[in-house]
Amino acid sequence: MSQNTNSQLLGVVLLVRHGDRQGFYQNPQTYTATATQITPLGNQQEFMLGSYLRSLYLNQSSPSYITGMSTGMFNQSQVYIQADLGGEDGVIYDSCVSLTQGLWPATLSNNITLANGSTITAPLGGYQYVPIESVDPNLSVSLEGFTSCNTFNTHTTAFYNSSTFQEMAAQSASFLDSLPPYLDGRSVQLQNMWNIYDFMNVNDIHNATFSQALPSTYLAQVQTLANWHEYNVFSDQAIGGIGNIAGLTLLPTILNGFGDIANSTNPVKLSITAIAYKPFLSLFNMTGVASLTDTLPVDYAAAVSLELRQPSGGGEPVIRFNFKNGSDATFVTYNFLNRTGDVPLSAFIDAMAPVAVNTTAAWCSVCANTQDRGCAALALATAQGEADVRPKISPAGAGVLGAGLTLAVVIMMGITLAFLGLLTIGKFGRRRSRHHSAFELKDSEST
Repeated sequence: MSQNTNSQLLGVVLLVRHGDRQGFYQNPQTYTATATQITPLGNQQEFMLGSYLRSLYLNQSSPSYITGMSTGMFNQSQVYIQADLGGEDGVIYDSCVSLTQGLWPATLSNNITLANGSTITAPLGGYQYVPIESVDPNLSVSLEGFTSCNTFNTHTTAFYNSSTFQEMAAQSASFLDSLPPYLDGRSVQLQNMWNIYDFMNVNDIHNATFSQALPSTYLAQVQTLANWHEYNVFSDQAIGGIGNIAGLTLLPTILNGFGDIANSTNPVKLSITAIAYKPFLSLFNMTGVASLTDTLPVDYAAAVSLELRQPSGGGEPVIRFNFKNGSDATFVTYNFLNRTGDVPLSAFIDAMAPVAVNTTAAWCSVCANTQDRGCAALALATAQGEADVRPKISPAGAGVLGAGLTLAVVIMMGITLAFLGLLTIGKFGRRRSRHHSAFELKDSEST
């Protein structure tokens, strides 16, 4: 693959999956999930990933060093980190903490000298407490756009009813019928394929008796079916199709990350978002990477690194798409958006910005939801705004004032929604960077 090896790395937008966890269950129709917990193995996986990223991006002797990035103490002005606090309980957030421990390990330099001359080092040998913004899916749909999305549920049901799904169910029936001895009473229907795989995978890792009893080819066969199942659920033929909703709501985070990095007056050089596996699948589908890789599913501690680079010959910045799956030693670079090599930033924006779901109001509309995740408050605010400005004059007078009343409705809705904190799809609460992006999807834009 043709890449400009002399380009300067301006910054990186990182998407990271959580590490190993205990088992949990997802509803095959709605993907609502039960709680679970991270394991020490999961913490270690994330720590090792963080250490690898540090050696790659925060090391001045590395060819992938981020220009101007602090290599010693954590510099909060240069980094933005957020983690999903939803679908898998605290697993994703806890994984992100371990990731930061590898990226910014404890150092004796993390100390302070007091007025009396004594020097105090932070606990645990100079542990660096890296701030992570938790994203509650009840307040923001940015990292879990698929939950409570009625049109996505319809998409999932349509997939289950499709001839393609029925053919796969028939082809795999005899194999699935052989699985009950290893599933502790769980359904062996193809619809339940992800839960079948997750139960067997978790036990294969943590239960020696189960691992020894499981036929040698079974886990790989189950994983292949689960890969097929999940990719078809979290993808769509159209880039802006509802099957990609997990990626469509993530796009503002990615685009704003690039905007921060591209703006020379903004010190942010590294944007990290910790998520579950679903947005990865949608992003792979939307960018065309899925057709070039056989690394699905996205394993524990996998990472996508979207590098923003400045070509040595000048011109606009370009994006390089890298993916490291789980225990893979290093990143692999992929072509994307039907192009060869690095893709101009403007081309990425042109492809992705028009389909990005930028606001809670847009999500409520796309997902046909009027009740959940802030949609009820939005509907109430809209109705209240209309009621407050409803004309109490004659039809003739109403016609004259129509345009003015429409503007009043918009203004009052804006005031009400801003007060409720429901205009944005992304982070509720300001970003840590106080600088404006070179380009930005306006948080206050409602559609």
